[in-house]
Parts: sequence; structure tokens; C-alpha cells
Amino acid sequence: MMDVAKNHDRYMVPGLERGLRLLGAFSRTQPELSLAELARHMRLSRSTVFRITYTLEQLGFLRRTKTGFQVGPRVLTLGSDYLASLDLVDVAKPELTQLRDETGASAHLAVLDGVEVIYLVQVASLKRLASSVTVGTRFPAHATSMGRLMLGGLADAELERRYREVKLAAFTDETPTTFEALRRRIAEDRARGYVVSRGGFERGIVAVTAPVFDYERRVVAAINVSGPATEFEDAALETTIKERVLAAADRISARLGGRTRTNP
Repeated sequence: MMDVAKNHDRYMVPGLERGLRLLGAFSRTQPELSLAELARHMRLSRSTVFRITYTLEQLGFLRRTKTGFQVGPRVLTLGSDYLASLDLVDVAKPELTQLRDETGASAHLAVLDGVEVIYLVQVASLKRLASSVTVGTRFPAHATSMGRLMLGGLADAELERRYREVKLAAFTDETPTTFEALRRRIAEDRARGYVVSRGGFERGIVAVTAPVFDYERRVVAAINVSGPATEFEDAALETTIKERVLAAADRISARLGGRTRTNP
């Protein structure tokens, strides 16, 4: 086994170490520090510290003030994303289990990764025909209702950037195969606030989907219930099942401090 202790200096990255150490200089009692104060703390020249602060400022980890620097929004985002990733699965699992028991359908939670959705939670139906989706399954976001609802949380420029060179594959007749068609579908889904899909990604499978919001009102995940169309009354998809999915999404969002129908 590699002896890390003996090679400590060899493996350390000085620039990264200095940048993280500089960020550690800020605290509740010292939320703002000047270049001179940072140089004294780091025991480095002002020119060296200037290059470090410049780099961190460009990346959003520091914010320039009239007299120095403060921690930037990127640090806060990292912290909130980390906490959300820890909380999301734990918060969602019991809600999805209840949703499965109420509807008889398999229940899932997924997050967006680039132009794909990744399933983080799967609560299989107790019926014979259960979902074959497993934790870690990836699907193209443009072709799925969960993916489109999460794409709807992106700014237009970010949406265009992600799909600039992506070919949209067709899975059924309902799949958008051009960026403009995808944009229109996303706008419709966003305005509705949920999606009832009838064979949209896989023929013979129905799904009801709703978005999950965090405390910054961002769409951070989506949940759905799905199953064979033969197992569900069509009218129930737009009424009782839809309301139960939306209510579960609201409860998960509320636990994350996010937007709900009663707290828009």
C-alpha cells in the first residue's frame, strides 16, 4: 500500500492548500478582511495573496468589498448543496413509501445531472408488475417528465448551453426531438406545475410527476409514481393520484424549506 505519510509534501497541491487556508480565515467574527489582513494571516506577500484572492473572486468563492473581501455565494452554494444531498433521500424515502401505499404505483425520486436524470430513490409497487428502475438508473432528461420538470428550473441560457450539441433521441411519438420542441414542452410543464404522462417515455406506462424545491426556491429534484396503464383508471391520474403526488412533493419541499402550493 502507498505510504501517504512519507509522501505528504509530494501529494499536497500548494495553490489549492493556500486557497482553502485563505477561505478558512473568514469567520463569523471576521466576515470581511482586507488584503493586508489576509497577507498577515497567510504569512505571504501581498502580491501572492492578491493572485489567490483574484482567482477565488473569479470563481465566486470571494466577493470584493470597498475595503477588502467577503466569502462569496459559491461557498454558500456548496454548503447548501451538500446539506441538501444529505437530507433529500432521507426526507423523500418515507414520503415515497406512503405515496406507493396510497396509489399502488411504484414511486421514485430523481435529480438532474447535465442532460440526464439519475434515480436516487425507488419504492417498488407491491403489485406483481413493479418498476424495473433501480437506484442509479439514468435516462435522457428531454424524454422524461421528471427530466423536463427539472429542466424547467434552469435559466434559458443554461438550458441552451446544455443542449447546444445534443441530439435528442426519440423514444415514443411523444418525445421532443428538436430543441424548440423541447423548450415548448418545458414551458407547458412549468406552467402546469406537474405532468401526467401516458406512454411519454415508454409505451404502456403512465406516470404522474411533480417538482421538489429547496429553500432557495430552486427545483432540486422531481418525484413520480408510475406503472402499467392497465393498472390505473385514466380519470384518477388527473385527480386523486395527481393530488397525492403534488402533496408528497409539497411535504418534501417543505422539509427542505422550499416552495409549496401553500407557500409559493
